[in-house]
This record gives sequence, C-alpha cells and structure tokens, in this order.
Amino acid sequence: MDKYSFLNAAHTAFFADLYDQYLQNPDSVEPSWRAFFQGFDFGTESSGGDMPVAARNGSHPAVATDQGSGKGEVPEVVVKEFQVVKLIDAYRTRGHLFTRTNPVRERRKYHPALDKENFGLTDADLDTTFKAGEILGIGSNTLREIIEHLRNIYCDSIGIEYMYIRQPEEVEWIQKRLNVNDNHPSFSADEKKHILTKLNEAISFESFLHTKYVGQKRFSLEGGESLIPALDAIVDKAAELGVRQFVMGMAHRGRLNVLTNIFGKSAKDIFNEFDGKDYEIPAFDGDVKYHLGWTFERKNRSGKEIRMNIAPNPSHLETVGAVVEGISRAKQDNYYGDDFSQVLPIVVHGDAAIAGQGIAYEVVQMAKLEGYTTGGTIHMVVNNQIGFTTNYLDARSSIYCTDVGKVTLSPVLHVNADDAEAVVHASLFALDFRMTFKRDVFIDLLGYRKYGHNEGDEPKFTQPKLYKAIAKHSNARDIYAEKLIGEGVIDREYVSKLESDYKAILEEELEDSRKEVATRVTPFMKDEWEGFDLVREDAMLKPVDTGYPEEKLAGIAKAITELPGDKKFLRKIERLIKERNKMFFETDKLDWAMGELLAYGTLLDEGFDVRMSGQDVERGTFSHRHAVLKVEDSEEEVVLLNNMNDKQGHFYVYNSLLSEYGVLGFDYGYAMASPHTLTIWEAQFGDFSNGAQIMIDQYISAAEDKWKLQNGLVMLLPHGYEGQGAEHSSARMERYLQLCAKDNMYVADCTTPANFYHLLRRQMKVNFRKPLIVFTPKSLLRHPKAVSSVRDLVEGAFQPLIDDTEVKPEAVKTLVFCTGKFYYDLLQAREDKGREKDVALVRLEQLFPLPSDEIREVLEKYGKADDVVWAQEEPRNMGAWSHLLMHFEEARSFRVCSRRFYSSPAAGSAVRSQKRHQEVIEYVFDKEKDNNIRDYRAKNSYGHGH
Repeated sequence: MDKYSFLNAAHTAFFADLYDQYLQNPDSVEPSWRAFFQGFDFGTESSGGDMPVAARNGSHPAVATDQGSGKGEVPEVVVKEFQVVKLIDAYRTRGHLFTRTNPVRERRKYHPALDKENFGLTDADLDTTFKAGEILGIGSNTLREIIEHLRNIYCDSIGIEYMYIRQPEEVEWIQKRLNVNDNHPSFSADEKKHILTKLNEAISFESFLHTKYVGQKRFSLEGGESLIPALDAIVDKAAELGVRQFVMGMAHRGRLNVLTNIFGKSAKDIFNEFDGKDYEIPAFDGDVKYHLGWTFERKNRSGKEIRMNIAPNPSHLETVGAVVEGISRAKQDNYYGDDFSQVLPIVVHGDAAIAGQGIAYEVVQMAKLEGYTTGGTIHMVVNNQIGFTTNYLDARSSIYCTDVGKVTLSPVLHVNADDAEAVVHASLFALDFRMTFKRDVFIDLLGYRKYGHNEGDEPKFTQPKLYKAIAKHSNARDIYAEKLIGEGVIDREYVSKLESDYKAILEEELEDSRKEVATRVTPFMKDEWEGFDLVREDAMLKPVDTGYPEEKLAGIAKAITELPGDKKFLRKIERLIKERNKMFFETDKLDWAMGELLAYGTLLDEGFDVRMSGQDVERGTFSHRHAVLKVEDSEEEVVLLNNMNDKQGHFYVYNSLLSEYGVLGFDYGYAMASPHTLTIWEAQFGDFSNGAQIMIDQYISAAEDKWKLQNGLVMLLPHGYEGQGAEHSSARMERYLQLCAKDNMYVADCTTPANFYHLLRRQMKVNFRKPLIVFTPKSLLRHPKAVSSVRDLVEGAFQPLIDDTEVKPEAVKTLVFCTGKFYYDLLQAREDKGREKDVALVRLEQLFPLPSDEIREVLEKYGKADDVVWAQEEPRNMGAWSHLLMHFEEARSFRVCSRRFYSSPAAGSAVRSQKRHQEVIEYVFDKEKDNNIRDYRAKNSYGHGH
C-alpha cells in the first residue's frame, strides 16, 4: 500500500494551510511535516528552474521524504494544492514587480513572471476548485477566481513588499488586512468627496501660484498631489487612535502645499514670502519660503485636538529626518513616558534623496535602538522618478528607492499617485501597521514631476520623451473626478464649484497680503520655548552664578560615589568609585570626570533632565566617565546619577550607533524640542564630527538667524596633541570658530574640572539657549594638576579667561596667551626652565564670544611685558590664531608660536610630533630661537609658521 495513501482521504485545506505556513516560516512547522515539505520541494525543484519539466507537463515526480528513506507518490490532488499555494506565495513575494503603479512610464520587465504555467498549472486547472483559496479568505474556489483575487491584491494600484519580515504575527496581520476587499478601498460617498476636496486644494493651490508668481521657484507638488489627501487621512485617523502630536519633516517639493493644506499656514503668509518682503525683525536674516518650519493646533474631523509640527530644513534634503526623530523622542520623553503611541513622526522623502543620501540609512538604523527609537515612523516618498535632471536608472542600483527600508524589515507599499483612493487606502494601512507594531513603514508614492526641478527649468532638455507624455497626462483630481462622476457620487458642477470656491479664498488671501509691508516669521514650537529670550552677544558675556550649596553638593557626591551593597562589581570599578569618594570627602582634589558628573548631578537635583549620547559615552572613550556601571555577573546596568532622590530629573545616557551625522541631527532635534534638558553629543574623537558637517553648517551655526530657532545642544569634542596621529589630535576648532558670528553659539576650551562644571551649569541656568562647542581634553582627564577643589564648585561662575595668579605683574617680561591642554605643557616647561617669575601664562577658556574686555585688562595689567605671545599646539593655519586676528585687533601685534603651516593636523610619527611640539614650546620661552622672528620683524607679517 502507498505510504501516502492516507493523504487521499485527508482534508487538503489543512495541508495547503500547513504548507503556506511552512513557506513563510519553516521552523514554525512540526519537524515531521517540515521534512515532508522539504522532500516535496526537493522533488519539484530538482531539475532546476522554477518548476521541474514533469510538473510543467502535468505529471509529478515521486516525492522523497525522510531525507531519502521511504518513497511514495503524493496524491495528484495534494500536489495540485501545493502548487496553488506556491502560486499564492509567489504573488505575495513578487507581485509588487508586476503592478500598475507607474502613471507615466512603462514598467521594467521582470522574469520569471507569475504565469500559472511556471507552477505546474494549466488552463485545464482554471475551473478546478482548490481548498488553497481559504488562505486568501475566499474559501474553496476555482483557480480562475484565486488568480483574479491575487492580481487584485498584489498587482493593481498597490504593490507591497513584506515577505522578508521575520515576525509571523506581523506577516499574518498584513495578509489578513490585504485579504479584506482584495486590498482595495471601500470609502463612503462622503469620504470620497473629502478626498476630492483635498485633491482640489492641492491642485488649485499650485495652479494659483503658477499663475500669480510666474517663473518663481516653488518646487510644486504637481504630479504628486495625492500626498495631500494621504497626509490628511493619516492625521485624521491617527488622532482617533490616540496620537496627540505630529512631527513632520520634508524637503522642498510640495512643502508650501503641505503647509497650507495640512498644517493650516495661511496662504497670505506664503504670498508675503513670494513677494520678497523684508522681515519685521531687522537683525533676523530669515530663509527661503520652502525651508521654514511651522507649528499649528488643529482639530480632526471629529473634533479631537492635535498639535502639528513641521520642522525647518535646509537644502540638504534628508538632514531633517534625523532632526524629526530627535524632536519626536524629546516630546515622548517629556510628556508621554514610555507610551510611544501619542507622538507620530512622518518623514516625506524624495526618491533620489532617500536612495542617494547616506543619512537615510543612519536614521533607519536608529529605529529600534533604545536611545533613539520613536515607536515607528511613517516614511512617505514623493517619487518623481527623477532627481534634478537625473533619471532613476542613474540614481540608484537597487530596484526601488525605498530599499533602505528593508534594513529593518519594514513593509513597503508602492502606490500609483494617480489613484487617489488607493493612496489613501495604503496610507491608512501604513498608519495602522505603525500603531499596532510600533515599527517603521514606507510608502512609495509613484507619480511624476510636472515641471523641471524648479519652475524655471526646462525638463525636455534631459527627458524629452517623458515630458512629452507628462504634457498629455491628466492630473489626479481630474482623473478622480471622472471616476466619481461615473459612479454617480458627484456631477460636473460639483467639481467646478470646488475649484471656484477655493480659488476665491486664495484671491482674498492674496489681496490681504498686498496690504502688508513685512514678512512675519512664526517661531517653530513656540509653546516649548515660552519664557526664553532671544539675546545678543552682550547677554552671552554676562557672568552667571552657577555655584551650588556645599551641603547639597556633598549629598550628590555621596550618592554617586557609593555602590549598592547587594551587587557585585569589577574590582577596578570598586576602586574607581572609592577613589571618587576620597576625592570629594578627603583629598579635595576633584578630577575631570568628578567635575563633569557633579555638574550633571546638580542640574538633575534642580529638576532638569540630562541626555547624553554618542559613541561609547556611557564609559567614555578614554574610560573616564563610567556613568553606567555594569554588575559583574549579570551585566545589569546601574546609573548612580538616577539614584540621588525621588524628585530629581532623569539622566539619559546612550551609546550610539557608529554614526555622527544622524546621531548629531537626532540630538539637535531633541534639544530643539526640550530646552529644559541638557542635551549633549560627544564625539569619540573631536574631528570625527566632520562626518556631521552638514548639521553643524546648516543647523547648529545658523538656525537662529535663518529660522528664529534657539537650541542649547552641547558638543563635546576631545582635542589635544598627544602624538596620536592626524585624526586623533585636532577637533578642528578653526572650523567652528570660522562659523562664529555675532551671537550664534558658544565655543570653549576649558582647563579645569571646575570651569567645565560651571560651563555646563551655565548652559541651563540662563533664560536663553545657544549651542555650546567644547574642546574637551584627553590627557588632562588624569593629569595631576588638572584638578579643582570643592570650593571651586561651590562658589563662583564660569571664567572665560583665567589669569596667572602665581606671578607678579611688574616682573613679567613675556605674556603668553594660550588655550586648553597646551597650558599644562607650557606650565611644566616654565618650571623646568626656572621662568616662574618673568613669564605669565594666561588661559583663554572661552573662544567665542571672545572676552575682549578681559583680554585688554590683562594686557594693561602686564603692561611692562615687552613680548606678548599667542601660543598654540596646532599648525598656524589651524587652531584659534586666525580667529583672534579677526575678532581682536590687538592680536596683530602678538608674536605667534605654533607649528608650521600643514595640510594634515599632526604628524603620524610620535617622534616627529613630539619634536614639533617641543620646538613650539622653545619658541614661546626664547624668541631668539624663533626661526621666523627676523622675517616677522622685517615684513611686519605673522611669520611663516613653525
């Protein structure tokens, strides 16, 4: 008797369902069945190709099971069921390649196709009933009906990629959702009218601007207008699901349309920007209209209040994605704790940008990380199928621009932008997935770009065939209106009235705008910044009392220098913590780490939060911080700063992914939304920040001037020449100093734990926020002279300049200004040379705003010195020297001592580096050894450098 004859009498739907489960997740199937299915697959695939020849001809080979032992014929009916299941699986896996999602281009051809013949099925099977139909929720049905359902689900206006997802419950949720109405929308007449209304607003707004502001850049949405009803649907439904705040980032294309028709910005304000009127604030430079941010309170259609935030962004298109994630996380931390459902980040991308910009990958990689997750982001790509003038075939190697989403196994929906209902349907699907699984989801909105990159470009220069087709193509509103007219939902007069009514509103707004003489810029997230002032340089230079009562400071010190007795730590950690306790309570010599941690502790004690992230920040690159301690046996994390008292703020500290651009953008966004949190990003080495240069140039140094935005982000950049080569010496301070202007940020290079302590506290104790760049030490972390007393922390304030208290001014012949770690090298040399009486070493601790008055006081105090030196360890073309020349006129008469001009920050050879370093020190103390002093005197120049 055939060992598989029992299959003839069994319920084939059971086998089909089990086989479907096996195809999606083999490990979920009971081992004996898994062996059976493996045998079946081996038998049907052993001859190569999609299906063996025998199968294509309608006959079936014997199926080997039990790894080759015991053979028999699987009944024909079961084999056929399995083949239908394989067909279903193929549509699920590859159906997205055969959709009708491209409105203006022919799809590329992919092989093998989904023809039934490739699965051992023929026309003769079309009217045969298969139990496998139950997998699609249509019960037992004919092959003809099953294929029709599969095409409707997977190959119409929506294509979906999801079969790579490894969580069975997510796959099952998606499949059940797709099976409802064959993945097609089922909207009421009122819902359809609302979609048409939003489409009309999108199209009428663009055509109005095109008529009134001929040739002006607006980066129109034409070709992707269905983005507006999609966003509208997401916002409306999300509010019903409990979302209270939306944070959105998008590039230029369609931004003005979104601001007006989703975010409630008045068209009048946008017309003012088009008219190029000056700003109402003289000291504010502003930015082009399609870079500006906006915050708005609105209600959804059922009356639920929601807050809408669209972040400002520069022309670096994907930069804003990281900022949006940071803003979202700050709002979640500040208002909703661990409930990620109430803040929804939405990032709108361009197809060329998401495929080409590396930060998109960095942001996607953050999605599930503890310090950066936001509970899922809806990524929506306005796919123009062209980037500036570059065709998509030249813009990426991947099939889809959204393939970066597969990094986190996120579902991706590809939708025809001309099918408005499909777009809204897909958007609601994406929203429900995000809210259910707290995961990212991607929507690829396939449309086109009606005009050139901007409205002044001629696109036919580079895409003549495409733009000939686009010129003949109807817009999405007209296509949808015809559909609704055909369904009897509306008549033609309805469409005309929609258009005329909206145009009348725009005409009225335009007339009102012509009465105004200046452009008003509304600050982004104004509610978060209530009580904070925009200030100028004079306010930044005022001293701020940042001392702390000794009794309370001692309580904090005790809390962070005592380990919990019930846990076992590494001996090195036990010694470290014990030594910290001794520093504070016995020797009164606080090192850098202790000063830093006490700064955080006092701020936490005052109710502020502290967030620090970056590569290896928990321990610290140089093993100095140890803010997070690991229990030896369990690796349980202990954060002593979070165990001080019940009323304190929260200390968040996270080791970041190996990213600078994305993580700095995230933390900048966090600081933007949370002015009561000391937000810190630390580079592993200072010049690693050059990987985030766009964030520094476009946001950190310029956002207040461009967008009226304050931000208190702190950047800690390890800096100092210790013979560690080019990339581990310089934080490139000259770049930051070159960006300094008026009142845009603080730049500091501290030499004592106490001054660093006061600097960090000052950041939070003022009623304004400025970015703070700190060049932090490496060797000074354990330098025996780089210590402070408890009294130094209890009393006083940050010192922008530290005078030399060890010399008598009247005896000083050489006055040396320096900054940072180099001070201690010069101090040692002064001792070694016995020059403690006639050489004064003055430390410039704040490089911007430059404490010019204090410097002049020092020059006057040491008026008998005939040699005034600026000393730096960096090459002449680097460091702070050029900054001094620009911002302090008297510096022109200084003798500068530095390394020579170099293209590389430091020598790779430790011996050569030390030799150069020592030469500079010699020049400081003996100007006759300065090889260029004669040239300096003769040419009245600044020398050729050393």
